[in-house]
Amino acid sequence: MADVYETLGVSRDATADEIKKAYRKIARELHPDVNPDPSVQDKFKEVTAAYEILSDPQKRQQYDMGGQGFGGFGGGQGFGGFSDIMDAFFGGGGNRGPRARMRQGQDALIRVQVTLAEACFGTDRELTIESAVVCPTCTGSGCTNGTSPSMCQVCKGRGETQQIQKSFLGQVMTSRACATCSGFGTVIQDPCRECAGEGRVRARQTIPVKIPAGVETGNRMQLAGRGEVGAGGGPAGDLYVEIIEEEHEFLVRDGDTLHMEVEISFAAAALGTKITVDTLDGQSEIAIKAGTQTGSTVALKGHGMTRLRSASRGDLIVHIVVTTPTKLTREQEKILKEFAKSRGEVVGDSQTKGKNQSFLGKFRDSFGR
Repeated sequence: MADVYETLGVSRDATADEIKKAYRKIARELHPDVNPDPSVQDKFKEVTAAYEILSDPQKRQQYDMGGQGFGGFGGGQGFGGFSDIMDAFFGGGGNRGPRARMRQGQDALIRVQVTLAEACFGTDRELTIESAVVCPTCTGSGCTNGTSPSMCQVCKGRGETQQIQKSFLGQVMTSRACATCSGFGTVIQDPCRECAGEGRVRARQTIPVKIPAGVETGNRMQLAGRGEVGAGGGPAGDLYVEIIEEEHEFLVRDGDTLHMEVEISFAAAALGTKITVDTLDGQSEIAIKAGTQTGSTVALKGHGMTRLRSASRGDLIVHIVVTTPTKLTREQEKILKEFAKSRGEVVGDSQTKGKNQSFLGKFRDSFGR
């Protein structure tokens, strides 16, 4: 016969709490529900029988005095101290108690489209959403006015029912949520007609939202307590507002930098000029240097996007595209040929077929826009 103290791995002067802790640790590792290996089931029986002896003061005293009746102690009467065994497994007999009717509500998500200007400067919106709110009739109780939940007569308010079954390990108690009260321990005999006992109803509500400057697609704002109200009138979850930025007509965003394309004539590029461009701040004048080529850029400082949680702004980069005239009069052709001849340029009849993609076209493609 194995020594019960060695089986549990405790000393002979171990306290009751030390014995219980040792058993709980070993039993959880060897329990068939955790470790289905058949080879450990005999060990589990042995450990359980050892605990049965050491958890009972009289049996422990008899064992310490060399008493008989414990030979092969895995095949006795099963779990003699059943409540202690359950306490060792579940820390109190496994009774979890009734569930609360009032529960935390779920979070909600709504997507809001904003223009590029609204994303840059911020804006105020009023969002109309449909979500669960506290029932105005019963104020969350789920009961008809003047009534209250009564104790469940099946589980007597415990919220669960218990059943004892016999197994090769002895008697095993299982606990299940009470089917009559759904685990609440109480029953609403006269539910509110407005919410059918839920304590909440669906309703449309308008929520003011301040969208800060500098937001972009994918940013989320959290509005605490503006989500779904929980069952039983429980506290509401949070509302998340996700930003979707609309594509601008001629501006492309890259972080806090904006890009735009401006076409100028061949003559303007060669001689230089001043042009007016539209920005998020209105119209601005930029200077085009003489000899400007396609692909040249001009930066307008501080005309880009506002940086989130900052008053500073990025730049607006103007990309120059020099256009070539496609139809010329005979007089214009003569002038251009004379101009080319004066520069020693060779003018042929060959042309390059195809059309190069603009900068913004390439830029949009690179960002999947």
